[in-house]
Parts: sequence; structure tokens; C-alpha cells
Amino acid sequence: MRFLALRYFNEVARLGSIRKAADRLHVAPSAVSRQIALLEAELGTELFKRFKTGVRLMPAGEVLARQSHRVFRDLERARSGIDDLMGLRRGRISLWVIEGFVTGLLPGILSDFNQRYPNISFRVYTDSTDRIVEALLEDEADIGITFNAVSRPEIEVVAEFKEGISCLVAPSHRYAGRESLSLAELCTEQLALPVQSFGLRQVFDTAVANRGYDPRVLVTTNSLELTKTLAATGNAIAFMPALTVVRELAAGSLIAIPISDREFRTSRSSVSIHRDRPLSHAAADFLKVLVAQIQNLVDVQVRNR
Repeated sequence: MRFLALRYFNEVARLGSIRKAADRLHVAPSAVSRQIALLEAELGTELFKRFKTGVRLMPAGEVLARQSHRVFRDLERARSGIDDLMGLRRGRISLWVIEGFVTGLLPGILSDFNQRYPNISFRVYTDSTDRIVEALLEDEADIGITFNAVSRPEIEVVAEFKEGISCLVAPSHRYAGRESLSLAELCTEQLALPVQSFGLRQVFDTAVANRGYDPRVLVTTNSLELTKTLAATGNAIAFMPALTVVRELAAGSLIAIPISDREFRTSRSSVSIHRDRPLSHAAADFLKVLVAQIQNLVDVQVRNR
């Protein structure tokens, strides 16, 4: 099989879209379509079902996707092994995180690490906790940062940071001066919530179901950034650990108020890896830096309370 065609196929299978794959590969969509057509002709079978909104793998495509994914991950491991021979002079790290860390903590951590090791690059993906765990299991991620993830025997939790979920309100909101709020009070307000695959939403839905509340949900979205932005307008209340909105709290655009109900006081963010796959030299060193810097911030927040 053509290596280029396999590479293009693998990217389309992962993203579910020829256009998105073309953007990621920095080529024209027609070039991707042409390579996939050549691959289908060579194999004598259809690999994708095409729709206006994207593509879906056919049975033959699912088989090829599983195998080609292993091929490219093996090549990535080979490259990592060669990079390890170079110490920390070069390398690439795949990092999957919940969205709040991308706009809050992560940019500073990446910038500091880059100043020390300028030839180490990152692939950073944001997704729900369920998808991040899947990425660790499927060998797509070297390191994952999750929220309230269910324990899995294959996943090793390197560090865990316990912090309650706060509600986020604008400084102009009528609740802005409160020291804590109950779920009953919050359910009378308009809420901006993440979709059900997010750990935050799962905590919220369980607590609401246990109490029989009927919340006023204004927006449901897969973007935590949108929920934060809506909260900052004063038209809705969002939910997040204060650790993930450090920038907004410092700027004064949002106020984090603890939620008094017990389910919201026992949440945790975890830094995890796959238990049976050793990290590259670069990823292992970055993991130490990541954990140390998050812990430092948690310690500062505890001292300031």
C-alpha cells in the first residue's frame, strides 16, 4: 500500500472529515480524496461512507483504521526511541486535556518547558474526560489530564488534585457576593452546562437527579470556553474547578463561588498515563514539570483561602 495514502486515510478516519484532515495535513481536500480513492481501488472495497457533514468508516475501513493506527504509533515510538538517544534535544509529546487547562494553566507550563527544551514539540488535544481516557487506552495520548475519571486498571494516575467544583458568575451577578451557594439556589438561575460526556456534567446530573430538581439550562455545549464566556456576560452561571479559570479570576471577569452540596466538594483532576507503556524521555521529563507546576498552583490557592 502507498504510505502517503495510508497517512491520509488514517487522518480522515481519526477526524471523521476529509476537509479537517486536509487542514491538519496542510494539503487540498482534493489531494486527500484522490489518495483515498487510490487506496479503495487497490483494496477493491469502499473504506468510507460519504455524507455532507463528513465521513463514516465502513467495515473494511474499520479494519484498516485499527491496523494503520498501530503502524503510525509504532513509527512514532521508533522516532521517540531515536529522540531518546538524543536526550532532551528533540522529541514530540502527545497531550490530551480537559478544555479548562488549555486556557488556564497549560500555556504557561508549555512556554516554560519550551524555553528549557526548544526542540521538543507538542500535540495538544482538548476533549471530554471519556475521550481522553479512550485516547490513553488507544495509544493516542502520552499524557492525559482528566476530571472525575472512572478508575481503569490500564490507567495509572500519576497525580491527583482534589478540588471542589465552583459555580462561575459575573461580578455583576446578584450572587457575586456570596461565600457559597446551594444546588437548589443555582437551579433557579439560567445555567450554561457542558455535554453529558464531560465529568462536570455527570456530577451535576447525578446531584440534580438525586434531589429531583428541574434546572433552567440555557445552553448545553461541548465548549467549556463558551460556558465561561456566557457566565462572564451575567446571563448564565457556569461550573468549573477554580484551578481551570485562574486567568479569568485574576482578571476579575469571573468570580468562583463554592457549591455547598457534597457531590461538588469531592471532585478531582488527574494526570494519567497508560500503565503498560513507557514514556519517552521527553514525555517523562515534561510529566514531572507538569505535576510540579500544578501542585504549586494548588498550594498557592490553599494558602490564599
